[in-house]
Amino acid sequence: MEAKTKATLIHWFRKGLRVHDNPALMQIFTTAQAAPKKFYVRPIFILDPGILDWMQVGANRWRFLQQTLEDLDKQLRQLNSRLYVVRGKPIEVFPRLFKSWKVELLTFESDIEPYAQTRDAAIQKLAKAAGIKVETHCSHTIYNPELVIAKNLGKAPITYQKFLALVEKLKLANVLDKPEKLDALTQPPRDELEQENDKVYDCPSQEQLVKKPNELGPNIFPGGETEGLRRMEDSLNDEHWVARFEKPNTAPNSLEPSTTVLSPYLKFGCLSSRLFHQRLKKILEKHPKHSQPPVSLIGQVLWREFYYTVAAAEPNFDRMLGNVYCLQIPWQEHPEHLEAWTHGRTGYPFIDAIMRQLRQEGWIHHLARHAVACFLTRGDLWISWEEGQRVFEQLLLDQDWALNAGNWMWLSASAFFHQYFRVYSPVAFGKKTDPQGNYIRKYCPELANYPNKQIYEPWLATLQAQREYGCVLGEDYPHRIVKHEFVHKENIKKMSEAYKINREVRTGKQEDSMLKDDDELEDDRSATGKRKGNKAAGAAKRRRK
Repeated sequence: MEAKTKATLIHWFRKGLRVHDNPALMQIFTTAQAAPKKFYVRPIFILDPGILDWMQVGANRWRFLQQTLEDLDKQLRQLNSRLYVVRGKPIEVFPRLFKSWKVELLTFESDIEPYAQTRDAAIQKLAKAAGIKVETHCSHTIYNPELVIAKNLGKAPITYQKFLALVEKLKLANVLDKPEKLDALTQPPRDELEQENDKVYDCPSQEQLVKKPNELGPNIFPGGETEGLRRMEDSLNDEHWVARFEKPNTAPNSLEPSTTVLSPYLKFGCLSSRLFHQRLKKILEKHPKHSQPPVSLIGQVLWREFYYTVAAAEPNFDRMLGNVYCLQIPWQEHPEHLEAWTHGRTGYPFIDAIMRQLRQEGWIHHLARHAVACFLTRGDLWISWEEGQRVFEQLLLDQDWALNAGNWMWLSASAFFHQYFRVYSPVAFGKKTDPQGNYIRKYCPELANYPNKQIYEPWLATLQAQREYGCVLGEDYPHRIVKHEFVHKENIKKMSEAYKINREVRTGKQEDSMLKDDDELEDDRSATGKRKGNKAAGAAKRRRK
């Protein structure tokens, strides 16, 4: 068959940046392998400038993406193919590709995010008009969110336990190996753009993709499928650790990660969540006495599935207004406090160390995220979770639309979790796992000379002592912007009132105020794990049932 009459098969990478367990890619390869004289294969990734209208992307995540694309290109070249990186908006580049490459089939992985769904619907319409077949596959999650919702009579399950009960009845998809090598006949000739510039579809360099290199931190978590698989193998090497894993027993402030740090690789699809889940299940079968969801390692993977499912049913999942799950809370705007929190200048060393680690490295422990999210919202600053979500969106390597919004709603007690009287202490919580304050000394080095007893509470040091330690508050390190011991009690009152108003709106019935006295408000479980005798909070909990 002459080259001019051969058709092209395109796999469009978006997430799912891997060759293993990629059913949409496998379909292209299988089709081409069955008729190598009939088809060319072109796997593409589109550098879409429109994505910046949808989300903020920081320098560390741009670097991670750049490294991931380079690694993906290497993996494809080992299969006698390559990655074609196309620059431009999909709605503008696809018409040219469809015509120039004589495309017959386009495959891609489905996506629940509103931006992606709007984009994909437009491309499918273009393809249909051009007579091109489009096939989509669900492989970014273990379970198809649409099937879970259908199993629940068309509604998303709004509790984790209900979600678990539903997915136990669903069949797991087969986990695929990487495709076999393509026949050399499937390698396409250069198109008109390549004839002018043979590097036109090459992967971008770090210099091209990272526009603010001064914001790059240390490259602790390199991007790519190769690194994702390596990290998974390292994490699963100690099967007893896997079987005993309980998230609350890991340290949010250890100097080396106390968890797998596979989240960035799952977010970009460098690592298949289905493969990771399968490997975990095989290990747990050999260790019957293992930890259980929600705290187990497999439970963490299923939290990801839960948030994907509830987010799939609500296009306004990332905002308070118009969000069916989210309570309406009258948060305040306080730009100075938001700025201080964002850049690790709140005057609370544990909080500041976490936010500085996030900015430098692009990753923080999940429990550290709990601490700073509670502090920003209902705990101390009374600032909307949407503001925190935007900062995490920019800085996290593992920023994920569904998980980011879901966790922020949970931690602000806006949805899914409603024990708003449980407040993380910005002092006591960190002390539990790092009483020496080594984590603070690493990320807030100006406080390095403070003794253990004052490293979490530098305001306890006298001015003379501060001078001796080489760090004077208000000069070398900020004064604390709020006093937790007072504001968290006031915020519990505000949350109680907000909950009351939300219930009244929902039921149409007016209620009396539930909380009577400041002395009844304090809840020290964040520090000790045990709750004080608290009649009002107990009554509040009973009334919510």
